Amino acid sequence: MYIFITNPNARSGQGARVWSEVEKLLKGREISYQVYFTKCQRHATGIVREITADGKEHTIVALGGDGTVNEVLNGIKELSKVTFGYIPIGSSNDFARYFGHPYDLEQALNVILNPKRYAMMNVGRLTYWKGERARRFSVSTGFGFDAGICHYAVVSRLKAVLNKFRLGKLTYVGIALVQMLALKPGRMTVCLDDGEPVSYERVYFATAMNHPFEGGGFQFCPKADPCDDWMDVTVIAGLPKLKVLFLLPTAYKGWHTVFRGVYTFRCRKAVFESESSLPVHTDGEPIFIQRSVTAELEQEKIRLIIG
Repeated sequence: MYIFITNPNARSGQGARVWSEVEKLLKGREISYQVYFTKCQRHATGIVREITADGKEHTIVALGGDGTVNEVLNGIKELSKVTFGYIPIGSSNDFARYFGHPYDLEQALNVILNPKRYAMMNVGRLTYWKGERARRFSVSTGFGFDAGICHYAVVSRLKAVLNKFRLGKLTYVGIALVQMLALKPGRMTVCLDDGEPVSYERVYFATAMNHPFEGGGFQFCPKADPCDDWMDVTVIAGLPKLKVLFLLPTAYKGWHTVFRGVYTFRCRKAVFESESSLPVHTDGEPIFIQRSVTAELEQEKIRLIIG
């Protein structure tokens, strides 16, 4: 039995149309399935939480964007008991980039129905509000500038307009320019794997990444591998705004890491503490502004269909 979690509003309403095509293919092949449609933010998390509460093994397929993947992962009771499939129809689709999930609908479905390869993927966990709350992430979590972009993208009409022309990832470029002008970089302390804290001045953002891509293709941690049991961290600090603006485009190729003011690390746990409250995101999904967050890897991995 395949369980499909479908976001009908993905890519400005195209999710519903895509699902109708998937359903025709499933019925044509006489495949047993159940489908659940998300109706609002965090709805997918509640659906998956109920499904996986029985403690049994399930095959769950997300049909949507990075946000849908994030919500599904956050609802899973036991990661090790789920086989996860993905049909990418979002605007940025950073989760699909590393493993090369097909964008062709029939090809993507064939991979899920006739899997030949799997990956045991790490899943990240962000804790905040003094450790009282937590959110999983599949791709990345960010603290500062990149999270501010995600916060603004949620309320901006620009994304919906660009999605109609299949240019949704440009949303983040336009918003980034506006956010950079308004940003006031401040002091941040970073502690890796319970080691000695290190302070940085004029920090623009810090990101902890499980995958190499975020924000529509930026490779802030180009060496990140979601299956290697490590988390990659990048901190951008101590630079003038103009230099950061020129630096950002190089992150599409991961070339920014050679520049002064770009600090990269590999760890299993990172604690970020800021002198002022900053926006936070997990996989592009906003979390209320915080002063202290902790990113680490879950002990369990999830079985991902990749080919």
